[in-house]
Amino acid sequence: QVQLAESGGGSVQAGGSLKLSCAVSGATNRNYFMGWFRQVPGKEREGVAAIDRDDTRIYADSVKGRFTIFTDNAKTTLYLQMNSLKPEDTAMYYCAGGSGVYWYRSTWARPSGYNYWGQGTQVTVSS
Repeated sequence: QVQLAESGGGSVQAGGSLKLSCAVSGATNRNYFMGWFRQVPGKEREGVAAIDRDDTRIYADSVKGRFTIFTDNAKTTLYLQMNSLKPEDTAMYYCAGGSGVYWYRSTWARPSGYNYWGQGTQVTVSS
């Protein structure tokens, strides 16, 4: 059973940076794509970025150029480097393990396409 555990959230002023981590355990081969999502109360969970096992990445338009998704060489930790943070980036951030090897442009941002979820880490950006 795959387990995901996020860390690295916190409070930061607008323009600042944070680096989120997601430790992956319970899987010897990561034959599935992974993603980061975020959610604010009262709104749907939205896809932020995804990466497949070949390190092909995709980003939501709202974070493109500011956020970077990547993994360590062993692919046991997923990261999200967040720069130039804005107050609208405030949310609970979740890492997730996808249901297939590769993401698809039309579906990568749908929560239904992921089988595994972490517990989330809060990011708060103040103006």
